[in-house]
Amino acid sequence: METTELVIQALKQAGKPLKGAEIAQLGGLDKKEVDKAIKKLKLEGRIHSPKNCYYEPK
Repeated sequence: METTELVIQALKQAGKPLKGAEIAQLGGLDKKEVDKAIKKLKLEGRIHSPKNCYYEPK
């Protein structure tokens, strides 16, 4: 599974906005890979940031 899909899955499971490090920990992923996936997902409009450095699915 792609990192972007794992990030979306972790965000949906959490049910609340998460920081990049929290997403990495939940998904068992590397923080740098999560940061890249977050950037890509934001550009695609699949996630948004309700407050600084926190992310949730749209």
